[in-house]
Amino acid sequence: MTASQGTGLDIVPFVDLTAQYPAIQGEVDAALRDVFERCDFILGRAVEAFEGAFARFIGVEHAVGVSNGLDALCLSLRGLSIGAGDEVILPANTYIATALAVSAVGARPVLVDCDPSTFEMDVAGIEAAINRRTRAIIPVHLAGQAADMRSVMDVAQRHEVVVIEDAAQAHGTQYEGVPVGGLGAVGCFSFYPGKNLGAYGDGGMITTHDAVLAARLRQLRNYGQQVKYEHVEKGVNARLDSMQAAILNVKLRHLPAWNQAREQHAQAYLDLLDGVGDIRFQSPVANSTHVYHLFMIVSDHRDALQAHLTAAGIQTGIHYPIPIHLQSAYQDLGYGPGDFPHTEYLARRMLSLPMFPELQEHQIKRVTTAIETFFI
Repeated sequence: MTASQGTGLDIVPFVDLTAQYPAIQGEVDAALRDVFERCDFILGRAVEAFEGAFARFIGVEHAVGVSNGLDALCLSLRGLSIGAGDEVILPANTYIATALAVSAVGARPVLVDCDPSTFEMDVAGIEAAINRRTRAIIPVHLAGQAADMRSVMDVAQRHEVVVIEDAAQAHGTQYEGVPVGGLGAVGCFSFYPGKNLGAYGDGGMITTHDAVLAARLRQLRNYGQQVKYEHVEKGVNARLDSMQAAILNVKLRHLPAWNQAREQHAQAYLDLLDGVGDIRFQSPVANSTHVYHLFMIVSDHRDALQAHLTAAGIQTGIHYPIPIHLQSAYQDLGYGPGDFPHTEYLARRMLSLPMFPELQEHQIKRVTTAIETFFI
């Protein structure tokens, strides 16, 4: 814990990455030492081992390690031959990376508003947005909860479009008993350090049941080559490095316990904040578990509440203050204020509270007491 400058208060961090390493230091150091002794730093044995372990964890035949979550999405789109002239439907209420991947391959992102209760993409909006140019739907499993995948898959099958799961915030989430990342044509994961399964740098993964697609993805991530110096298509350098893979393989073994801790922390928040002020919560999606990458609350007094918590030494986050359709980078799509009212409503009111496996009971109580005090 550190003291906040000028206040003498101990900080309750939004995410505390330093709290986890001591518990797994021996395992991580041994895994890295193995990589250093072999010196197979690029697509080495550790990458192969982690790909196999992650594929088993998700319940798919193939997992392809890549450099980050954005590249996972980009390569998936390319692997499915989606590009110029195509349209891809995705939620307005998501991080911009989901849209950037579509733009990167030359396709057009088509945004759909969210459900005001679950915060996930509204399936009725998907149906309305489909046309002859639509090639794919990217549902985002927001904050650790699955999208309404049965409805999404039904729409996709009726219109013969593929589903690419953005599971960057949902490592270990299950929908109808099946891990997300194994429901669509591909699943895309980020291992950014703050994720439930986070690297000590950047990393990503693509999961699929399709052997032919997996082979093409492995080719695309490595300069488009099948064997060295034989390039069959124009690929990129988007490989997961061996050191990150070794670390992630260690951490994967601990992920179920860490997710369970997050669920317990979330339940404590739900119990302690029930009926406090105007606080509202993300509603459950039927048949989905929740691994609480984020614990989000909604309040009409969000900005003042955040300032109050900051003054009390409590860090918070906002996801996402400027929706994609209002970002300068996406003015070319032609959307404007009011086009996605539920997304805009949440952008002004959603606040993420501290959430990480090592969060302590007294820290949760301090957060909830401070929120109660605000509404007195």
